[in-house]
Amino acid sequence: MLLTKEKAKLIKEFKTHEKDTGSTEIQAALLSEEIRHLATHLKQHPKDVHSRRGLLGMVARRKKLLDYLRAKDPTRHARVAKKFGLKR
Repeated sequence: MLLTKEKAKLIKEFKTHEKDTGSTEIQAALLSEEIRHLATHLKQHPKDVHSRRGLLGMVARRKKLLDYLRAKDPTRHARVAKKFGLKR
């Protein structure tokens, strides 16, 4: 679970205009941070199957968002992928 300050920082970094709070980049960035937090949790608790299932759902949702973003605007996709160290 992300803290409000962390979310605000990510939104500020990836927003496309002043009142942007839900663009594809922001959604992907928030999911990436959630995935990172959950991955560290799962390293400490490897038998937490329920959280692992949630993690897989988040990864799939992020992949769909990034595929959409790559088709719509490859430069914006590259920016998000580079920031979070994603392969594609």
